[in-house]
Amino acid sequence: MILHKESASGAHFAFTNRWGGVSAAPYEQLNLGGSVGDEPDAVRTNRGLAAESLGLDPALVVWMNQVHGRDVAVVDGPWGDGDIPAVDAVATTRPGLALAVLTADCTPVLLADPVEGVIAAAHAGRPGLVAGVVPAVVESMISLGAETSRIVARTGPSVCGRCYEVPEEMRADVARTVPEAWSTTSWGTPALDITAGVRAQLARLGVQMRENSHICTLESADHFSYRRDRTTGRLAGYVWLGTDRT
Repeated sequence: MILHKESASGAHFAFTNRWGGVSAAPYEQLNLGGSVGDEPDAVRTNRGLAAESLGLDPALVVWMNQVHGRDVAVVDGPWGDGDIPAVDAVATTRPGLALAVLTADCTPVLLADPVEGVIAAAHAGRPGLVAGVVPAVVESMISLGAETSRIVARTGPSVCGRCYEVPEEMRADVARTVPEAWSTTSWGTPALDITAGVRAQLARLGVQMRENSHICTLESADHFSYRRDRTTGRLAGYVWLGTDRT
């Protein structure tokens, strides 16, 4: 169920795979996305299973209505019964509150300044990378007291630069904004490496990139991939502060 979990001085990071849930095909098994056509009861059960496996209260996990933009919401609790805002990044200073990002090829970005107690999660697909969701979420963290020299970041499973084939014009358009995203597929056609672009943007901001997932979602049968399957589930990345900050 949980692909990877890591802690860093009171901040915790985790990413899921597709197994250990209750969803039926084509969302089997641990689909955590609520807007992909899966049964709502199955998604609620899966979110509960994933949270409990991490020692989290499912009611204290903040999800996003992701739209491939750059807007960031600062939160101090779950959204409640109202509509979830259309944002692609969330940040908080509240210990025990977990921030979640959904992906199925895009790059999940988890960030934390464990000293100041500021965390954030961002959804970086091609449009969001170009729009600047990564600089926007770091700026939001700074507004909450974080310092870039203390922020650590993790990226999770995503489609790799050897597999993310795009038209030549699209590759050129993205590379004009983020040159490091320029790539070529393993079969020699134009491609994009979104995670490389995220890492480059973070580096320019002075953020430490401690770990980069080696898993390509399109290549891995253990992960959901929209580009491979179209109708499929969503993975999740989680970041949270321990209540004792140790």
